[in-house]
Amino acid sequence: MQEAMLSPLATWQNFYVIVGTAAATLTGLQFVVITLIAGVGRRSSAALGAFTTPNIVHFGATLLVAATLSAPWQVLWNTGLLLGLSGLGGGTYVLIVLRRARRQADYHPVLEDWLWHIVLPLVSYTAIVVAAMLLLGHPVPALFVIAAATVLLLFIGIHNAWDNVTYTAITLSQPQNTSQD
Repeated sequence: MQEAMLSPLATWQNFYVIVGTAAATLTGLQFVVITLIAGVGRRSSAALGAFTTPNIVHFGATLLVAATLSAPWQVLWNTGLLLGLSGLGGGTYVLIVLRRARRQADYHPVLEDWLWHIVLPLVSYTAIVVAAMLLLGHPVPALFVIAAATVLLLFIGIHNAWDNVTYTAITLSQPQNTSQD
């Protein structure tokens, strides 16, 4: 009980063990799926960079936040600094994904794609940055916001990975047009 009074992070230990484990497991599963479909897929590297690689980044960001908040920090300011920098990095990466999604020509994103690949990740990373700035003065609500943003990143990765797998399965089940007009 005394440990929980020393650091507000201590009460979140089990939560981040579960979330971090899920993120690491899903990252490994993504590697397996990509390896299995590598020989039969038709997507270009531009499409992979826009729609597949971000899942690994979101799972990795989730794992990074989980590891950061599971570490035995003595003070909160350095935790907030690392989380803030991580959120800024994630937000910057989302803007790179936006550019990649607009430039690739293999798939024309619909509203749902923009929501799940750009808007929701940007909301999540922005929430992490804001919560990191508030961590020192208001640790309890900031930690809840960080937890929600982290779980959102996990669900974004799950949704987008499923979307990629179903798109690939449907695309591969359609016969290729090999005739030359």
